[in-house]
Amino acid sequence: MNAVAPLKDRKQESADERWARIPTIRNGEEYLQSLRDRGTRLFLFGELIDEPADHPMIKPSINALRASYDLAEADPDLATAHSPLIDARVNRFLHIVESPDDLVMKNKMQRRMGQITGTCFQRCTGLDTISVLHSITYEIDEKHGTEYHQRFLDFLKLAQEKDILIAAGMTDPKGDRSKRPHEQADPDMFMRVTGRTDKGIYVRGVKAHMTGGWNQHWICVMPTMNLTEEDRDYAVVGMIPGDAEGLTYIYGRQSCDTRSMEGGEIDQGNAQYGGQEVLVYFDDVFIPWEHVFMDGEYEFAQEMVGRFTAYHRASYVCKTGLGDVMVGAAASIAEYNGLDKVSHIRDKLVEMVHLNETIYSSGIASSHEAKQLPSGIFMNDAMLSNVCKHNVTRFPYEISRLAQDLAGGIMVTMPSEQDLDNEEAGEIIRRFLKGRDDIPTEDRMRILRLIENMTLGRNAVGYLTESMHGAGSPQAQRIQILRGMDVETKKWHARKLAGIVQA
Repeated sequence: MNAVAPLKDRKQESADERWARIPTIRNGEEYLQSLRDRGTRLFLFGELIDEPADHPMIKPSINALRASYDLAEADPDLATAHSPLIDARVNRFLHIVESPDDLVMKNKMQRRMGQITGTCFQRCTGLDTISVLHSITYEIDEKHGTEYHQRFLDFLKLAQEKDILIAAGMTDPKGDRSKRPHEQADPDMFMRVTGRTDKGIYVRGVKAHMTGGWNQHWICVMPTMNLTEEDRDYAVVGMIPGDAEGLTYIYGRQSCDTRSMEGGEIDQGNAQYGGQEVLVYFDDVFIPWEHVFMDGEYEFAQEMVGRFTAYHRASYVCKTGLGDVMVGAAASIAEYNGLDKVSHIRDKLVEMVHLNETIYSSGIASSHEAKQLPSGIFMNDAMLSNVCKHNVTRFPYEISRLAQDLAGGIMVTMPSEQDLDNEEAGEIIRRFLKGRDDIPTEDRMRILRLIENMTLGRNAVGYLTESMHGAGSPQAQRIQILRGMDVETKKWHARKLAGIVQA
């Protein structure tokens, strides 16, 4: 490992001290309470927020994560699994994948969570992080004689016992894309180790697009790309508490997000649930050695990223849960308009379902075709996982287009909820924005706002933009498909049948 000059001590908390500040969580309500009074630094609209857990723009994203606790109570067969690490049932979002069936159940749970929340529920990156760490730490130890794997298992046992949340800090700002991390004019464009002591390491940099970053209890920082020997100080993996000294969060804007601050709920479309992305600055943040799982083993960075994407791109079956909501909303507005029996309306609904199930089938197939790694964990078939994610970069856009088609232009010209509540204006709205006589105008407005929310508004982030760029933009999947398509074998099969080559 490269020698980096030690820094001046900055509250070098031990691993035990950090765990002691994080409560054991048994249900959704206790999860909500665990986010309070953490003293974090979070900027929103240019201001430091005193208590982010109470902010109306942040609450919907917290509710979406709470749903993962509520589902574990309501449907333990789906959302929990037996952990051999602690010999107890744990939330499936913290379970080590022991078989292809575990991956299939994970996908089914993700679809159900999408149906419940209608948005990104922000917990898949943590699950995919612990999955990849299990195998990578094992293999680093095999090559270098390090102790990362046992450190990781010790961390995971406590994570399972306390039922906590983990955010994945993978995406670096990257700066000049033509230059490697060590070549950047600003060395902090990629997360790096800035100091080492006998107690641990310090890291500095920024992680972008961090899904649910503030809502989690721990952040795992990881490399974002393949690294060279010159980049070895950027080859770092470690767990950091969400309230660690030196962290600054800057909350990301989402379309129509201030509707949550206007009062009422109709105009929000989905008032209960939302997603969250944050920019997080790490200013020489300390990580005790017990929570360091890579430090300088640069040759494992590319494989780590590749395995993470194999897990995470299959996790995008979650979008089929959102797709189920879109189909339901489109079918509802057709019914409210009195057009649900029209043949071309039904045909559009069939196409929406066809596209949605195509995404699901490739994701489930990647789980059924999972292979075991040396550490004992199973990993999705990489080719099918990339095909799943590549489908996700396209099909939700067509599903959304068809939903907007069925909704009609009133979806984007409809008066506000405040106008509906006005005595004079509301009477006009209820009379003339009615569809079928037996359907209240308010119900029709609610469905239209939901479609708007998922295709243009706040949760379009989770259903569309995240579908395009999350877990790598489309070209990233095409590169992986190119690497794995084995065209030489396919040419051999063709030439054998044509009589060009012999068996």
